[in-house]
Parts: sequence; C-alpha cells; structure tokens
Amino acid sequence: MNLTNAERAEVLTQALPYIKRYNGEIVVIKYGGNAMINEHLKQQVMEDIVLLWLIGVKVVLVHGGGPEINDLMDRLGKKPEFVDGLRVTDKETVDIVQMVLAGKVNKTLVNLLEMKGGKAMGISGMDGCLIEAEIKDERLGYVGRVTNVNIEPINDLLEKGYIPVVSTIGCDKEGNAYNINGDTAAAYIAGALKAERLIMMTDIDGILRDRHDPSTLIPEVTISDIEKLCQEGVISGGMIPKVDCCVEAIHKGVKNVIIMDGRVPHSILMEILTDEGAGTMVSE
Repeated sequence: MNLTNAERAEVLTQALPYIKRYNGEIVVIKYGGNAMINEHLKQQVMEDIVLLWLIGVKVVLVHGGGPEINDLMDRLGKKPEFVDGLRVTDKETVDIVQMVLAGKVNKTLVNLLEMKGGKAMGISGMDGCLIEAEIKDERLGYVGRVTNVNIEPINDLLEKGYIPVVSTIGCDKEGNAYNINGDTAAAYIAGALKAERLIMMTDIDGILRDRHDPSTLIPEVTISDIEKLCQEGVISGGMIPKVDCCVEAIHKGVKNVIIMDGRVPHSILMEILTDEGAGTMVSE
C-alpha cells in the first residue's frame, strides 16, 4: 500500500487517543504458535512490540516454543508424548525444555528485539523464583501447576526500561524445574502485574460461532457468556483451556484479555492502536 505523507500523518493522528490511553500501562503478550515459526511474522511481531515500547507501553513478552522442543527431541531420538494435550515431561525432557525455552528461544527473541531498536532482557520463570510450581499430574512428570508468582523480577526490569522476555519454566523449593503451559503462565503473570491487557496470540481468529467460518467471529464476550458458549459447544476442544486462562487472568485483576490470530501481520498494533481491534475480547 502506497500512502502519501498526508495519509501517513492522518494514520498517526488517529492512533493518538490509543497511544495516550496505553502510555505507562502494562500489556502482557503471550507469543507462540505459527507466529513464532514463520520468520517474516516473527520480525513483524518484534517490530510491533518495539513500537509499543517506544510510545511508552510497558510490554511483557511471555513465550512458548513447542515446535523447537519437538525439533530438538527429534534430533536426540526422543519421541514426544502427550496426555490431554499436555507434554509428558520426564527428567530428560524437562532438561530439553529448559535448554530450548530458557536458552535458544529466549535469547533469540531478546536479540531480535534489540536489533529492532528495543531494550530487552530475557529471564525464565526460575529466575528470582518468578514462577513457583508443583507437579500437576503424576502421569505428566515434570509438568507444573503454578502455586505462586513472585513478580518483583519483572517489575524491576520494567522500572529500568526493559522489555522483559519470559520463558515458561517454573521451579519448586527443592530445585526441580517444571514445564509450565504458556497460556497459564501468561495469565498468572498478567494477573500478578494487574496488567491493562493480556494478548493471547493463537492460530485462529478468536472465538468463532462456527469454527470453520472466520466471519462468525465473536468480537466480545463476558465471563458470564463463556459458560453458555461452552454449553452450546461453541467453545470446545483446545479453546476451553485457553478461555479458562482468560477467565483466570481477569479474576486475578487483568482488565481484559484478547484471543487473536497471531498469523495476521501487525495484529498487535491493530488491537492496541486502532478502533477495530483484532480477535475476541474477554472481559468481566
């Protein structure tokens, strides 16, 4: 799209109320899925985050890395196993998860944000006992249920002007590491921060009345609507735990949560800086 300078200026002035609204506010972004795999999309996501940071939004990036974990396991000759959609994580697998998430993926994202002009710092849920956890289900091994969030490390980084980049590894007081579901970790972190908004980047448009038809997107739902939509079967399968995380975040103090398609270019900016938004907003 070729815009004249006047048209570019008009776009910027239309964003002014949103820039004013979010300046100084905390926005937590849960990042994963195809938006993380596709290199071109990854670059755009990093650009969106840096732009928000430059206009004064306090962005916290919480990331997963399932495909990268699968890739390393494959190279090591270890077959991934799943129970109810959760990765079975034995002692060897939790070491792999820690290497991939807290190492390769985390530092790659930090580097990309720095290259785009941001100021980022990578930490894991083990740093400063940020995410305390315990075994969620004996069948799953070292998959963690979050028991507590010590938010000080993130607040310290935000106060120093950094974009915190958080990998979802938890720990217990005995020193065990745990694989934490990314949506769950993002909900707990956003709740502890009392974030203005939590953005859940997914591989679908949002909550659809007909999951095969993007035109049936439901733009806004309340917590009371969700139970009815579950009973009707509109919210089903893998969307149920994602929506549960949205409700958890709101109960913990997040103003609202957005479920949106991370495969759409610059979807974060569309959500924060335009009146159209993107995806489905969940609120109280």
